[in-house]
Amino acid sequence: MAFVPGQSGNPAGTQPSKPFMQALGRAIAQDDAKRLRQCAETLLDLAAQGEAWAVQMLADRLDGKPKQQTEVSGPDGGPIYIKTGIERLADEAAESADR
Repeated sequence: MAFVPGQSGNPAGTQPSKPFMQALGRAIAQDDAKRLRQCAETLLDLAAQGEAWAVQMLADRLDGKPKQQTEVSGPDGGPIYIKTGIERLADEAAESADR
């Protein structure tokens, strides 16, 4: 297959291998998910007893992890200025005229 510019050679992308997830799935299927239910019950019991990590894990699984907020600002915390193509061309023309 010849290289075609602008076309991906792997359009579906490489599928990530998840051997732990596959092994876990097989183990769950083998015992009819009995141990999985036991793990879930233990987690619920620990959360009810006040184990902070268990409460956090349940909250993350049920509500999803909160999005991390990120602040983006310009120099010295000021605003970010975005120049359009025309503004950049005008600045470049002004700079070249000053030389």
